Amino acid sequence: MYMLNDEEKSILETVKRITREKIKPIAAEIDETDGFPWQLVELFTENGLLAPLVPEEYGGIGASRLLFSMILEEISKASASAALLLIAQADGLSPIMLLGNEEQKKKYLTMAVQGKLACFAATEPDAGSDIQAMRTRAIRHEHGYRVNGQKCFITNGSVADFMTLFAYTDPDKKAKGMSVFIVDRETKGIIFGKNENKMGMKGCVNTQLFFEDIEIPLKNRLGEEGDGFICMMKAFEVGRMLAASQAVGLAQGAIDETVKYTKDRIQFGKPIAALEAIQFMLSDMVAGTEASRLLTYQAAYDLDNNDKNRIAMSCPIAKYMASDNAMKVTTDAVQILGGYGYMKDYPVERMMRDAKLIQIYTGTNQIMRLVTAREILK
Repeated sequence: MYMLNDEEKSILETVKRITREKIKPIAAEIDETDGFPWQLVELFTENGLLAPLVPEEYGGIGASRLLFSMILEEISKASASAALLLIAQADGLSPIMLLGNEEQKKKYLTMAVQGKLACFAATEPDAGSDIQAMRTRAIRHEHGYRVNGQKCFITNGSVADFMTLFAYTDPDKKAKGMSVFIVDRETKGIIFGKNENKMGMKGCVNTQLFFEDIEIPLKNRLGEEGDGFICMMKAFEVGRMLAASQAVGLAQGAIDETVKYTKDRIQFGKPIAALEAIQFMLSDMVAGTEASRLLTYQAAYDLDNNDKNRIAMSCPIAKYMASDNAMKVTTDAVQILGGYGYMKDYPVERMMRDAKLIQIYTGTNQIMRLVTAREILK
């Protein structure tokens, strides 16, 4: 139903190989040390995967959303944190791809393909699900804008070379007064706060950012004043599909580990795979993941075809179904492995911790259900 051409299949095979040979062997180490995996940035850059959605004219491979979904799925089977590095990069570039002029695209998309990192700076302490409550303000003056405010939980925040920053240029207009800017790391007045100490997704940094009278030149505004909110909503739609892809891969990785364990673990004189109770759990784990995979591929297909009538519902549905499934599958995986599943010697406890974040980030699953209901009832 969702077919790749020969070139896309070759790219996906490369992803499978480097995941098996380069990512899976260090997944536990990344989680244990919680150090940013610069070696993965280099690996992804060398293989054209750091920013695969970037068009070929800017050095990218011009991947479809469907291919990128499958890429993230494969990587997430081994390390959801490694996949989040790519999702954060895609999120940071999304406003540039949506609103950027030729000069902006040529500079920043090319930088991203060549190994420079981006981040998407929107969330604030009082503006998460209620994103219109953001307080960061950009005041226009003769040469550009002066920005003051703060952001939190920004993925790649302390390591990014540039960010796409959302701020109000006219708060009285609410959503229509929000704008978006490209901000370079070396801009004077940016203060990097702490990197959060998270339950899971170790190795992918989430940072507090503070802006004290930073100066942004007019040429670094993306689109026109007031374009920020619509741009953010479009970026969120893609981000939700990417999160769903990550969740599908994470669930499949947990299933693969669990099936292997059940065939090797002997209890009552036979492998526990022979026990009906285990078989029922495995069947439900696979059924939920297969359904989530199809929902995610459909969302990616809708995005590739710019089907606006479907995107607004298919992306949030895929996100909350796939991430809820990943949480259930990884929890069941720990249960089936029993005491061993609770130990760090096996990857399923890490997968369980990683799964929780996908239910929260890029829009909580409760908000996703509200978004879906709004589309149903409009």
